Amino acid sequence: MRIPKSIRWRLQLWYGALLVAVLSGFGFTAFHFARARQLRRIDEGLQKRVSVLVDALRVARPAWRTDVRPRPIFTPTQAELFDDEAGHYFVIWMQGPEPILSSLVAPAGVPKPGSGDALPRMRGDFRETFLFAAPVNCVLVGRRISAEQADLRTLAALLVTVGSAVLAAGFFGGWWFVTRALRPIAEISATAEKIAAGDLSQRIGTAETDSELGQLAAVLNSTFTRLETAFAQQARFTSDAAHELRTPVAVMLTQTQSALARERTATDYRETLESCQRATQRMRRLIESLLELARFDAGQEPLRRVACDLAKIAAECIELIRPLVTARGLTMHTALSPAPSYGDAERLAQVVTNLLANAVAYNRTDGEIRVTTELRGGIATLTVANTGPGISAENLPHIFERFHRADLARTGSAGHSGLGLAIAEAIVHAHGGTIAVVSEEEKGATFTVRLG
Repeated sequence: MRIPKSIRWRLQLWYGALLVAVLSGFGFTAFHFARARQLRRIDEGLQKRVSVLVDALRVARPAWRTDVRPRPIFTPTQAELFDDEAGHYFVIWMQGPEPILSSLVAPAGVPKPGSGDALPRMRGDFRETFLFAAPVNCVLVGRRISAEQADLRTLAALLVTVGSAVLAAGFFGGWWFVTRALRPIAEISATAEKIAAGDLSQRIGTAETDSELGQLAAVLNSTFTRLETAFAQQARFTSDAAHELRTPVAVMLTQTQSALARERTATDYRETLESCQRATQRMRRLIESLLELARFDAGQEPLRRVACDLAKIAAECIELIRPLVTARGLTMHTALSPAPSYGDAERLAQVVTNLLANAVAYNRTDGEIRVTTELRGGIATLTVANTGPGISAENLPHIFERFHRADLARTGSAGHSGLGLAIAEAIVHAHGGTIAVVSEEEKGATFTVRLG
């Protein structure tokens, strides 16, 4: 038999088989105990009458063996045991196969029990028990039990009827319950199909949030939300990258077209080539940054994790950036306490250099830059603060987004492509750390890096 692949049918078949087994076991057990109790009551009555009959025969033995005319062998009280509505009867045998005495209600042709016969025995509608005892050879007492058997058949029919009704109710109830329980799966499949078709705004209805499937739907909705956000960011990233690359390409194309339009002097050609070189260098920096972010996104950027000191890294980066600080007329304040950590010193230096370059580029004239490192609760912490115009509350949540610039300009300023902070965040996250910014307009900005 081929098992259906539907989860609903598999659960229903298992539930139905289990219910059939339970009902069958219960019905069989109930019928068995009822039959056993009925037969035990009958057998106790038969055994009592056999004992009474044997005792009566022993008392009446002399007269019973010598009188030509048989006399009653029972006392009136004993005789009442065989004068009942149940129709108890007895049969007595000596050594021969033919009975020597039997009650008037005894059926004809009762066979003499053998020594190997079961005790008690069933013979059609008759239940009989016997005893081999003196002064005779065998004493048998029995009764017709057709009424009890009819009652047992009625009980069996009742058990089958009730069991069938319970099975039907359980089957349809189980079908309803399984269908209701699996309904979220159908909604999940339908929603996933719509999302696969391109409608990323679809979400799964989560009416039963406490159930396992409701929790799964909530997790999938969260995943779909992140997926939609990621696709939106990817689309914007692609658009921004294309825009950033369009500018240097347009510069190169314009310069080369102008140079080829007519004969130029050597100086003009040199200026054209220098302009193309600057555009190419900008494209190269942008492409390298994009490739670096792509490797971080894919988890393929190798990190050489070794013991390092964030204070030492910051000191080297400060010396590297100091000419820019002097050229802008800025003041640098440092408080570099030891901040041991574990990571790629070269990549961490890239983060510090980027933060220092931004602190210089986005600062007011004669402004200040403060750099501190310290160990807080086992966490190496770097802080870079400046006294620039700050970041507006509108732009602050997007400061680490790719190609985002506080002035919202599409083209770079002083060679900035809008990828520096995104790369810095990717490096810090790859180290298991965090980077955050606090800023108010006209009060500067403070970037904080924490590494475990």
